Amino acid sequence: MFHTLSGVIMVPSSSGRSRRSTMLAAGILALAAVPPTLSAQTILDQKSAADIRTQFLADLDSVHVKIMALAEAIPEAKYTWSPTPETRTIANALMHVATEWYVYVPMAVAGKSPADFGAPRETVPRLEKVTAKAEVLDHLRKAWAHARVTVENADLTPLLGTRQLGKRSITFVEFALAMTGDLHEHLGQLVTYTRSIGEVPPWSRKP
Repeated sequence: MFHTLSGVIMVPSSSGRSRRSTMLAAGILALAAVPPTLSAQTILDQKSAADIRTQFLADLDSVHVKIMALAEAIPEAKYTWSPTPETRTIANALMHVATEWYVYVPMAVAGKSPADFGAPRETVPRLEKVTAKAEVLDHLRKAWAHARVTVENADLTPLLGTRQLGKRSITFVEFALAMTGDLHEHLGQLVTYTRSIGEVPPWSRKP
């Protein structure tokens, strides 16, 4: 079954693993349940939108630094580890973050995936099968570079009011909160995975 979020197709894994992307879509659409009277109003002015973008980017930066630190510290031999057969491996979890940086972070500011990304319904499941550490790190770096420059250079005008996602309206604030909340969950998951394989997150290591 495919789940559509503003033209982006959310694809469940063929192995039957639960997909956070589907939950993200549901969460964003749930947050979008604003009263109809607000849908035609300007919710933010330019300064407020710029301030929110600055905070959004700062939060994304902090999560990015830690996710990259974990990705680099985890031994390649452990990239295929998962706590149970039904859950994501470390590589799966990292590549899922990469796809969110490629697709959803840009979407939060009315941006798009990279021009050569292709159709998400085809590209996302292919990327989430990548397991080689070097390839995972390469995608994380490319995806983050695209996400950050898209947020930093976004035109604020489309973010001042509400946008339509399917049949719902959503504000920039709601989308940003849903996005950073989801990425923090993935960071927590990766910290747990790291400690479960006997490694210590770099920022928690004793001198």
